[in-house]
Amino acid sequence: MADSAGSSRAAVRPRLRAWMLEGLADMAKNHPGPHAAPQSADRGQRWWRVMCLTGVDYFSTLGYQPGIAALAAGLLSPVATLVLVVVTLAGALPVYRRVARESPHGQGSIAMLERLLSFWKGKLFVLTLLGFAATDFLITITLSAADAATHLVENPHVSTALHGRELVITLVLIALLGAVFLKGFLEAIGVAVALVALYLGLNAVVVGVGLWHVVTAAHLIPDWTQALTAEHGNVPAMVGVALLVFPKLALGLSGFETGVAVMPHIEGDPDDTEERPVGRIRGAKKLLTTAAVIMSVFLIITSFVTTLLIPKEAFQPGGSANGRALAYLAHEYLGSAFGTVYDVSTIAILWFAGASAMAGLLNLMPQYLPRYGMAPHWARAVRPMVLVFTLVAFLVTWLFDADVDAQGGAYATGVLVLISSAAIAVTIAARRAGEHGWWIGFAVIAVVFLYTTVANVIERPDGVKIGACFITGIIVLSFLSRLARAFELRVTSVVLDGIAERFIRDIAQRRIRFIANEPDRRDVAEYRDKLQQIRADNDIPASEDFVFVEVTVGDPSEFESELRVHGEVLHGRYRVLRLESPAVSNALAALLLHVRDVTGDRPHIYFEWTEGNPFAQFLRYFLFGQGEVAPVTREVLREAEPDRDRRPRVHVG
Repeated sequence: MADSAGSSRAAVRPRLRAWMLEGLADMAKNHPGPHAAPQSADRGQRWWRVMCLTGVDYFSTLGYQPGIAALAAGLLSPVATLVLVVVTLAGALPVYRRVARESPHGQGSIAMLERLLSFWKGKLFVLTLLGFAATDFLITITLSAADAATHLVENPHVSTALHGRELVITLVLIALLGAVFLKGFLEAIGVAVALVALYLGLNAVVVGVGLWHVVTAAHLIPDWTQALTAEHGNVPAMVGVALLVFPKLALGLSGFETGVAVMPHIEGDPDDTEERPVGRIRGAKKLLTTAAVIMSVFLIITSFVTTLLIPKEAFQPGGSANGRALAYLAHEYLGSAFGTVYDVSTIAILWFAGASAMAGLLNLMPQYLPRYGMAPHWARAVRPMVLVFTLVAFLVTWLFDADVDAQGGAYATGVLVLISSAAIAVTIAARRAGEHGWWIGFAVIAVVFLYTTVANVIERPDGVKIGACFITGIIVLSFLSRLARAFELRVTSVVLDGIAERFIRDIAQRRIRFIANEPDRRDVAEYRDKLQQIRADNDIPASEDFVFVEVTVGDPSEFESELRVHGEVLHGRYRVLRLESPAVSNALAALLLHVRDVTGDRPHIYFEWTEGNPFAQFLRYFLFGQGEVAPVTREVLREAEPDRDRRPRVHVG
């Protein structure tokens, strides 16, 4: 019986592993390495369906944005919201339409800025931006679920039974969201389309009824304008105050980064390629523009209607309209039954707002961390990453006790940092392209978003602190992962030129012997002395033949790379194979394994010991791709080829 149970568990484990890693190859195709062969673009989903996936985040802010505007600006809320709309349509939208053109594979503005910096400073910069992206996306999941729980608890039909259970409800909603993504991405898009259609339809009804009451109550608009004039004096003063309070309304800009993050899921033209996905870019621009226009119209009308129809005290903390202004109008003017239906739709879309963030994370993180060697191979698969992000969301929710207000600063900071970085990226891209008018315009937009970011950070510094925690976590875990994978064979392919192939063919007629040489002056004396030293150290007769191998380190911060091997004859007698790689040892190990596979013989390679402290040498290898080459080469070979009888031989003298 025990053997039967054990064999049953053993059979379950491979099936579970296969299910968890299902789609890993497809994810690798969606996130190819820097030297991957061109592939045809995936047909994907229609742009308007993908818009609904990003829209559950963007449009769901209608649940709380009018209340935020009323608290921040009071009677001036419609004017402040108009400033937000202008910044959206004239600032964020042009920026992200350009990002979609420059980075059509979903990396967003991070990829554009990555090109500006190389080596480790570039990787650290990207990891920092990924930290803010993780802040934005993960807080979107937790904050939206917490807000959905709040809407549920505040519904008059269930408030008594559920009061005080916001934390448990939020955790359940996050778990359900993770379950949807474990089931499959297409299911997530289908749910998003239904929720967005229902939510926008119900909002249109609420807004229509609200406008009717504003128009039919003849005193509302004159009373509002008189109070506005009495409070702020003239129009320039109103605009000035609106500009000052605008940073508090920045949550209304959420959704643009996820719009470009999910671009790979947009259907392209039949003749699209990964290099020129024209149809995908066109669809992404339609997505961004349509979502921005729909949201702008709703923002202006809802801020106007809620300001005129809802008493000021109802917006205050603890008030019946706090964080749920439109729900207040739905119950007040359309009755309890319709109000409950509206609450259900609001709860559903707020819950599923995390879907766009989850989709953005699943597309963004695998494009960077595995390529940097800063995540395990399974990080390219959807289901393991869904579990990781869900667990992190559980932790964040528990730490903040499902408090919406406590997470608002971190959310706004993440959104604004990403939008500011996007504005800077497109400014640089336009300037490099010689587009004088565009780069000046983008520079002005960048200044506006930088001001907004700084103002938000000054007022709510907790957002930067939370973002710093995410950044620190990503950097620490990334470097630990890279450390754990330090001895991994990280060459994607080996390509030999004609001369190198001839050298391998010739030496394969005898025992294949290589000498690892660190190029210096590359004169006759260097190769002559090196050859004599290797023969003496290893007691090899003069009749034995050798080929020198020299590795030049390129960018040591890169993890995976293609290995190109060039052959040349120096000083009329010394055959040399030249390689360029991020790490010397990995390049040598990859060459040895390739030679073994193409010749059928085990090659030998000869080293001299490097002087220095072993720990310091390992750090040199980890950070700069060099160090104590011989033992590291042997370790890389040992991990890549467990069979000792087939493993190339390493000699050190």
